[in-house]
Amino acid sequence: MAKPTRQSSGKPATIHDQKLVRGNGGELHQIAEGDSEILTTAQGGPVADDQNTLRIGQRGPSLIEDFHFREKIFHFDHERIPERVVHARGYGAHGFFETYESLAAYTRADIFQRAGEKTPAFVRFSTVAGSKGSFDLARDVRGFAVKFYTNEGNWDLVGNNIPVFFIQDAIKFPDVIHSVKPEPDRAFPQAQSAHDNFWDFISLTPESMHMVMWVMSDRAIPRSFRFMQGFGVHTFRLVNAKDESTFVKFIWKPKLGMQSVVWNEAVKINGADPDFHRRDLWNAIQSGDFPEWELNLQLFDQDFADSFDFDVLDPTKIIPEEILAPVPVGRLVLDRMPDNFFAETEQVAFMTQNVPPGVDFSNDPLLQGRNFSYLDTQLKRLGSPNFTHIPINAPKCPFHHFQQDGLMAMRNPVGRVNYQPNSFGEGPRESPQHGFRSFAEAEEGQKVRLRAESFADHYSQARQFFNSQTAPEQKHIAMALSFELSKVETTVIRERMVSHLLNIDEGLAETVADKLGMKQLPKPADAAVAPRDDLEPSPALSIIRNGPDSFAGRKVGVLVSPGADAALLKNLQAAIEKEGAVMEVIAPKVGGVEAADGSLIAAKHMIDGGPSVLFDAVALILSEEGAERLTGEAAARDFVADAFAHCKFIGFTSGAVPLLQKAGVDPEADEGMIGLDDPKAITGFIEGCRKLRLWSREMAVKL
Repeated sequence: MAKPTRQSSGKPATIHDQKLVRGNGGELHQIAEGDSEILTTAQGGPVADDQNTLRIGQRGPSLIEDFHFREKIFHFDHERIPERVVHARGYGAHGFFETYESLAAYTRADIFQRAGEKTPAFVRFSTVAGSKGSFDLARDVRGFAVKFYTNEGNWDLVGNNIPVFFIQDAIKFPDVIHSVKPEPDRAFPQAQSAHDNFWDFISLTPESMHMVMWVMSDRAIPRSFRFMQGFGVHTFRLVNAKDESTFVKFIWKPKLGMQSVVWNEAVKINGADPDFHRRDLWNAIQSGDFPEWELNLQLFDQDFADSFDFDVLDPTKIIPEEILAPVPVGRLVLDRMPDNFFAETEQVAFMTQNVPPGVDFSNDPLLQGRNFSYLDTQLKRLGSPNFTHIPINAPKCPFHHFQQDGLMAMRNPVGRVNYQPNSFGEGPRESPQHGFRSFAEAEEGQKVRLRAESFADHYSQARQFFNSQTAPEQKHIAMALSFELSKVETTVIRERMVSHLLNIDEGLAETVADKLGMKQLPKPADAAVAPRDDLEPSPALSIIRNGPDSFAGRKVGVLVSPGADAALLKNLQAAIEKEGAVMEVIAPKVGGVEAADGSLIAAKHMIDGGPSVLFDAVALILSEEGAERLTGEAAARDFVADAFAHCKFIGFTSGAVPLLQKAGVDPEADEGMIGLDDPKAITGFIEGCRKLRLWSREMAVKL
């Protein structure tokens, strides 16, 4: 029988039976079934608790004397060179943040004092699990890190496109990342979570269940960086000039609305263009279509924190927008690409501990660990404590200090004095009035390794998230879980995951179990706190319910053939551009085709290199003869079939019907199939495209 191991919830969970272990000399030892070796530090010291950092009291700050956490995170930070351990594949852009109104009542941070203030910013988007050479459309969390170059130093808001995380305590960060990275004995799978190690860890970590719902949702496969939200994840503090504190959560909302792709589409995009997200951001900025996000704050006091159903220090929980409405306070605009990718995007160093006076931390144990870890990470990756001398990391405001020497030092103190206090009256001095002051929160309690009981409900918000999705989105979550777990070879891991799903939604669990060929359902997993079923759905958690009301920023792919109607194409292009979208032409050959009036229609893609997955909607402007010829080309048939399967709006001329039929698509299948022979129909096509997808097609047709 497997031996129980301690969990954050205090409940036992099984671990795999191990028959052989390798000693320090490489020799194999056999151990008794169900037994395991004692975990130790690298110095050989036995570890009593590998689940929780040492802190003051149940909800207090973490302690720097926690040598086990220090050693564990230190080694983890230094595991990779030279690329980042996580967030290795990234892409960045310059821009500015503009403050709407003064927030002096809440914070003394200079960036929020004056309406209309513009602060330079640099943003880096990224995937988490893959290496630098992985593909853009992995199912993964996306990093959303913003560096503000404020008048009081750099502020790094280092967030993700998902507001929660897998773990509650930073001591488990090496474990969750180890589990999702390529398995160490075989170095695959790359940029994928569909394997035994990841789901083994997750199935033994109930606190991950809320994050699992997000990562298995369409949030993890965004259509573009421009169409995804960003979150600070943690609860922070704002502190005003009177040293009064207000709790805050940071949310970025894209001006163009949210949008994702479906999984089959993501797989095909990765094959057609593994740089899809990079290219999208580059093209948008280079064309002057600058992406924008609005910064929203959820502001609350201690009374709200005490009355909220869940602990605001728990990074696996959110505060639903329907309970606490976000307040828009400014906008972020990206308007310039880096001059050199390596010098800027690759060398930029973000650290959660970089905050200006007026922004402070809470005792969120994951945030506390990140504050401790990031400096060490940058030292290892950039090779010197002088990484702030690199222009992308240097403050744009005046700065003065006595730090000197070291590898690659570009600046050193001038003159005799390089210390303080000194009696020569030289050099900078601290300023109690203007400098950073931590909020004077009273702390008391024993030094313990313990998870607060207020962190113990691991299923209720996961259930709320699932219940907040539309039917197509719930279907996508079920399909994602079924796909991921179908790649897991160890049966007991699949069963454990289904047992957790039973605590979230019985129908979801049954669907996944059926897809996995399970003949009977396991018992629901033991829950430290019984899952609640009284949490109201939060419509703000659905992408489909919060889509844009225009087609701006999107792209239409138009397939043409010889003999196409040039006038119709011109009218269509004018309507698309008026909407703020982009049109690209696909033809049998990249040189283009001769239209019915003898003019040349230039093409950006040939059919083999311009699949419909690269576009948000498609149109077929074909002559009947041209369509007949295209029926013999697999790429042309796939262009149509994929667009239909991915629920995209399809405009077509009557000449295109032979190709539609050959691809198995009924020209009158649904409202998403729009004939374009009448020029007035272009308006209807554009109006349909504003919905982005015809999700009713997915629910009505087995695609």
